[in-house]
This record gives sequence, structure tokens and C-alpha cells, in this order.
Amino acid sequence: MRAIATFFGVGLLRPAPGTWGSAAALALGVVIDRYAGFPGLALATLVAFGAGLAACKAVCGPGDDPSEVVIDEVAGQWIALLFPSFAFWWRDFDGWMPYPGWLAAFLLFRLFDIWKPWLVGRADARGDALGVMLDDVWAGIFAGIGVVIAAGVAHGLLMG
Repeated sequence: MRAIATFFGVGLLRPAPGTWGSAAALALGVVIDRYAGFPGLALATLVAFGAGLAACKAVCGPGDDPSEVVIDEVAGQWIALLFPSFAFWWRDFDGWMPYPGWLAAFLLFRLFDIWKPWLVGRADARGDALGVMLDDVWAGIFAGIGVVIAAGVAHGLLMG
């Protein structure tokens, strides 16, 4: 379970293991999106959440969120990527996820994961394995919404 919790050792990288975990998740998520599309990324996200919850229950004690545990960042980063992935899948785009959608998903996810506003902070304060996972779920949702808003503004400004 420790291998899953650290995302196969990525969480042992220093400094900023959460950022390393998010970066590794971003790279793998873009590859999953390229070859399996939105459905594949959605399935991988569900698997990461389930495996992450089990790993956190096994590795984290009460009130414990060790910095090397980054499977939560993987699930959250993939949630953030689901938003641009869905948009391109819906439009039958066949190719690598275009820049800057994946970059915006990464930067906004890290912002919300570090800042921990509102529901992100409330989930983090739970002090249990579910809280470890949920704060990153919320950060991913907020990041994904931010990506959609940014794309709408950028395309609205550029198109008209």
C-alpha cells in the first residue's frame, strides 16, 4: 500500500513532493487522455481515488497526512484534467490535449491544493483518510471549473 500511497516513489522526491506528484500525474494523465480519451481518464481517476482511499487508510494515522503520500494529488490532478479532456472528447478531437488546457489544470490544481479555500480546507480538516483524498478532489473540481472559465474568457476575447 505504501507504493500506491507514494505513487510508486514519486512522493519521496524533494522538495515539494505534492508538486512532484501532481507533475507525474499530469504527464501520465495527458498520456492516458491521448490513448484512452476522456472515458479512460475518468476510469483511471476512479481507480486512483479508490486505491488512494485504501492506501491512505493503511498508511495514514488519525490526523496524519504525510507529505510523501501523493496518491491524493494524482486523483485530484486527474479530476482537474477531466474538464478539458471532456471538452475535447465531446468535440471529437483526436490528438494530444492542447496547450494550455493541461498547464492551466496543473497550475490551478496546485493553487487550490496549497491555498485550501472553503470546501478544500474543510475536507482537509477532517483528519482522516477520506479527508486526505477529498481535499484534493475539491481542489481538482475547483481547478477544472477554473480551466473552463479561463477557456471561455480566452476564446470569448479572441473570437469576438
